[in-house]
Amino acid sequence: MPRPVPWIAAVLYGVVLTGGLYYAAIGPGFDARTAAFTVLLCALAALDGRGWRIPAGTVFALRAALLCAVAALDASGLSRVLFVLIPFLGFFAFGPAVGIALGAGCVVLLAGAFTLWVPGWEVRAEYISDLLMFALGVVLVLATAAVAVREQQARDRLEGTLAQVAQLSAARERNRLAREIHDSLGHHLTAIGIQLEKAEAFTALDPAGSAQAVSHARWSANRALEEVRASVRTLGPEAESEPIGLSWALADLVHHLDGGGRRISLDVSGTERRPLLVLYRAAQEGLTNACRHSGATQIGVTVRYDDQGARLCVTDNGSGLGGAEEGFGLTGLRERVKLASGTVDLRSSERGTTLRVEVPW
Repeated sequence: MPRPVPWIAAVLYGVVLTGGLYYAAIGPGFDARTAAFTVLLCALAALDGRGWRIPAGTVFALRAALLCAVAALDASGLSRVLFVLIPFLGFFAFGPAVGIALGAGCVVLLAGAFTLWVPGWEVRAEYISDLLMFALGVVLVLATAAVAVREQQARDRLEGTLAQVAQLSAARERNRLAREIHDSLGHHLTAIGIQLEKAEAFTALDPAGSAQAVSHARWSANRALEEVRASVRTLGPEAESEPIGLSWALADLVHHLDGGGRRISLDVSGTERRPLLVLYRAAQEGLTNACRHSGATQIGVTVRYDDQGARLCVTDNGSGLGGAEEGFGLTGLRERVKLASGTVDLRSSERGTTLRVEVPW
C-alpha cells in the first residue's frame, strides 16, 4: 500500500498548533480547552508515526474523529484547514476514487455547515473565499497524493528492475565462469589423458617420447590449475583475462597436444591487432572434440587476420559428430562468440569436422 507523504500532515499540524496557541495567548488565554486542543493535535501527529500495527481503515477513522474534535476545541478556527487531510489520507488508505469522493464530500459538508450556521453566507465574500480556498486545498492535496503514489510506484518498478538486472548479471557471470572453467579445465584434462595414453603406450618402445608425454601432461595440469584460479579470481570482463598473444598461445597449445598418433598443424597469417580470448577458447573446443571424440589423425588449425577481424578454422579427418547433439562446450562457444558479435559455422560428416569462427575487431 502506498505511504502518505509525512511532511504535509506534520506541517499542517505545526501551523494549526502554533496558530491556536498564539490565538489563546493574545485572546482568551490558556485554559482546559486549549490544553485538550493541544493534546488531541499531538495525538494526531502520533498516529502518523510508523510502527502501528492497526488496519488502515481503523487508523483513518481515528484520524477523522480526532480532526473533528480538534476543530471543535480550536477557538481560532484555523483547524478547518486540517480537513483537507481527510481526502489526502483516504487517497492512500483506500485508493484514488475514495480519496476524490471524500474530497468532494468535505467541500459539500463545508458548504452545508455554512448554510446551517451562517445565514446569507453565499453573498459574503469571506465565506465564499473560504469555501473556494478549501476546495483548492483539496485539489492540491489530491494532486500531491497522486504524484506521490506515481513516484512510489515508479520507484518500486525501478527497484524491481534493478533486482532483475542484478539477478541476470549474477546469472551471466556464473555462466561465464562455468564456461571458462569448462573450456580451460575440460581441454587440459583431455590433453592430460592423451599425453598419459601416449606415455603408457611408448614406455618400453620410446622412453624419451614417453617422458616428453609425461612432461606435457604435467604442463597441462599446471596450466589448468592456473586458468581455473584466474577464472575464479578475475570475475571481470573477459578482455581482462585474454592471453598475451593469440598466435603465441595457440602455438603453445598445439605444441603440447601434438603427437600420440595424431599430427596437429598451425598456420597463422596476417597481423594480430589484439589477442582474442574467444578464438583461443574456440581453438581449445575444436581441438578437444577432435582429440577426444573423432579419432582424428590429422588436425589443422588456421588463423587469418585482416582489416575486418580474425578467422579461425579447425579441421580434422575424424569420424565427425555422428549425429550427436552439441554439448555444453559448443553451446557455450556459440554464446561466447555471439557476445563478441561473431559467427560460428560447424560442419561435420564421416570424413571429418570443420569448425569456423569469425570475430570482428
